[in-house]
Amino acid sequence: MSIFEQFESNVRFYCRSFPLVFERAKGAMMYSECGKAFIDFFAGAGALNYGHNNDYIKNRIVDYIKNDGLTHGLDMYTVAKREFMETFVENVLKPRKLDYKIQFSGPTGANAVESALKLARKIKKRPEVFSFMGGFHGMSLGSLSATSNRQKREGAGVPLHNVTFMPFPFGFFESFDTLAYLEHVLSDSHSGIDKPAAIIVETIQAEGGVVVASASWLQGLREICDKHDILLICDEIQVGCGRTGAFFSFEQSGIVPDIVVMSKSISGFGIPMSLVLMKSELDIWEPGEHNGTFRGHQLAFVGAAAALEYREMIDLEGAVASKEHYVRSYLEEQVKPLHPGIKIRGAGLIWGIDLTDAVAPSAVEEIQQQCFRQGLIVETAGRADSVLKIMPPLNIEMELLEKGCLILRDAISSHMYAETVI
Repeated sequence: MSIFEQFESNVRFYCRSFPLVFERAKGAMMYSECGKAFIDFFAGAGALNYGHNNDYIKNRIVDYIKNDGLTHGLDMYTVAKREFMETFVENVLKPRKLDYKIQFSGPTGANAVESALKLARKIKKRPEVFSFMGGFHGMSLGSLSATSNRQKREGAGVPLHNVTFMPFPFGFFESFDTLAYLEHVLSDSHSGIDKPAAIIVETIQAEGGVVVASASWLQGLREICDKHDILLICDEIQVGCGRTGAFFSFEQSGIVPDIVVMSKSISGFGIPMSLVLMKSELDIWEPGEHNGTFRGHQLAFVGAAAALEYREMIDLEGAVASKEHYVRSYLEEQVKPLHPGIKIRGAGLIWGIDLTDAVAPSAVEEIQQQCFRQGLIVETAGRADSVLKIMPPLNIEMELLEKGCLILRDAISSHMYAETVI
């Protein structure tokens, strides 16, 4: 690994938690170059909902390449883009009666967020945006302005303006009527806070520690936006594409956002791609007003179309519901009883084991490393990285899901025993 340590920037991050050189991966398994196997409860930070090297998606991409399909096309009309759009409209938008226009922004989630914020400000002619405490929306300056993590924000090097953070129903604010507060801020002529063009929200704050907003809370937020002429932007980058079961995580609440941002697993194969979905009447862009060299990633279009077909073919939503039931039961019955301070949160196949009140802050990293030594890759999230985040590929085999959960339980349990002995 000396080449990485000698020449790669200090900004590298995940490799510090998982310090091996990985060579190949298949499904829910990753393999180091020395042959050690790992169950993947990380899934590329949510970019691999369909697993590593999914055969159905891979074969479509390989065939496209073999036939000399266009690989780069900016925003020109192409066969690959047409096939993706037709599949997306027929499989996703029409069944949900969603009248959205589709914008292909740059290939990252952050760029989709940048585009959505620009569009909202252009439409409403207001510079301000509301985001939520605990929210994460990206690392470019505009998206970072809407990200609450202080350490991430300090990396900007310049003041981050035009975003006001509202309380999210978590922690201290769980017993606080956050919607009433938001309504008061907007209604009180002396609140000192300007009305925003948009409110951006994650239905589940993934990086914030897997904090789930209730359906009633999201419905209330939608009503406030309607009342005050504010656009509602839903960030589906990490929890969309079936992560919670339904294709969009906001579906369970019954709300319809004005703008939706997507990335990560939308390409189906871990290939960079992002989308901005906007209600038709909101598409007031001038040609080229927001663009990017790689907004026409043809291989991503091919993979994305195949992924939508694969999802329907194997009834992925039903499979996620079954696995959700298993994970929820296992965590509640086998993990939560290990310590009265353990909290369990999640939906679909994104779950958090919050150890904030159960162990010292340094212990969560030790538990993560014990899992890694036992062949499980799991990420940490939340305040002080005190939450173990379970996020495997959605099509993970039950045997591997069960084995990964057992490794997690044993790692937490052994640490609890060690603290008791000490």
